[in-house]
Amino acid sequence: MFQPLIALATYMAGEFENREQAIADPAWYVHLKLWQRPIPAPLFAGGIGFFAEQASLVNGENRTYRPRILHLFDPGENPETLRVQYYMPEDFDGILGAGRDRDRLKTLTPDQLELLPTCALDVTWERLEGDAYRFRTAARSQCRFTYKNQTYRVDLGFEATPEQFLSFDRGIDPETGQATWGALLGPYQFIKNRDFSAELPADFQP
Repeated sequence: MFQPLIALATYMAGEFENREQAIADPAWYVHLKLWQRPIPAPLFAGGIGFFAEQASLVNGENRTYRPRILHLFDPGENPETLRVQYYMPEDFDGILGAGRDRDRLKTLTPDQLELLPTCALDVTWERLEGDAYRFRTAARSQCRFTYKNQTYRVDLGFEATPEQFLSFDRGIDPETGQATWGALLGPYQFIKNRDFSAELPADFQP
């Protein structure tokens, strides 16, 4: 297994929080909790699937939103590039909360996912000291999709190291092109509170 792919999966797998950032600058950064949970069902022929969602802790972590499925894989096009492809779960509302209840992901099947063609990220990497890496998305993806007859646009992007996960995701008004939520002033700085890397398949174990 390609070592950078294993490293990125390990860095992503966890429950994260931006507590310190939200305390330091509450006007710009909501206190969020982010779950990125390895999916136990084999949804994809290669790579690894993640379920991701988040919650504003002002409203309580039970009120999650933005559920999405991520397929992390090596496209085999460039030895220094990985890829993350996004999918929308068919049962958008029914899967909410699966970040805290992983058993609900065991019955997820490929036919319950909608491919979002414009929602993909190429991820570049560099070696740091020791066996560590820094991963960055090569460019933000201008992700567009339709849900309940309404068009949404999200600019996607992230950076990952062993110490933190930075999210550059921003919601964009499709008509005006103006950013309306998310990383408006800079990335959300998430620190891992719980490590889910033990849930990765055996060939992804660090």
